[in-house]
Amino acid sequence: MIIDINCDLGEHYGIWKTGDDEAILPYISSANIACGFHAGDPKHIYQTIQACVKQHVLIGAHPSFPDKEGFGRRNMHCSAEEIFTMVLYQVAALKGMAEAAGGKLHHVKPHGALYNMAALDDSMAEAIVKAIRMISADLIVFGPPESALEKAALAAELSFWREGFMDRAYLPDGRLAPRTAANAIHKDISTVIGQALMMIQDKKVPAIDGTIIDMDVKTICLHGDHPGAAEMAAQLKAAFSEAGIQVGY
Repeated sequence: MIIDINCDLGEHYGIWKTGDDEAILPYISSANIACGFHAGDPKHIYQTIQACVKQHVLIGAHPSFPDKEGFGRRNMHCSAEEIFTMVLYQVAALKGMAEAAGGKLHHVKPHGALYNMAALDDSMAEAIVKAIRMISADLIVFGPPESALEKAALAAELSFWREGFMDRAYLPDGRLAPRTAANAIHKDISTVIGQALMMIQDKKVPAIDGTIIDMDVKTICLHGDHPGAAEMAAQLKAAFSEAGIQVGY
């Protein structure tokens, strides 16, 4: 049994550092690298790409709303053309930097509010996918199962990897619980491992009200900016190995 573990990396900016990318990389198989709109600067973006190439970790672009102050987690109301061009700009830049470092861009995963809004909004999803498809038909889109983003990607004949979250709580309708909700972020390692194993082995996940919902995914996200993420990644990979699950793609 094989599962891809993805992690949001390269989110440092100037003197500010978020998470320990170097410590996390040995335990994951794909990375979503900030493109500068919610976090990341050219130096740290390029360093993260170089580290991914060295560790043979798949390189993904992590485009966002232009919202450094809110870390890309605040809803913004932009036109379809604005969304198309902001995604085109970010993904094209990341692709060029990846190739300059001797790597290759593998996938695109929208970040934060852009991800959540596009999961429900057809026009936003179509604008994002249009930009990705224009850059390369070989790029894979990461997103929520049965979302507007999945529908748009498949309609554009792009590959789509359904994504689950091991360290986030879910609502009964399959959406992520808002970060403002109590217990929206799992901090206990046993809870994170249990949720990850349930998604992989049973293709299900518990919702915050105790109901069990379907969650058939190809890739699972571990947030690199959560406290103790590197140690959590190490324990997670060990638990997977014990369960006969290989981290890879």
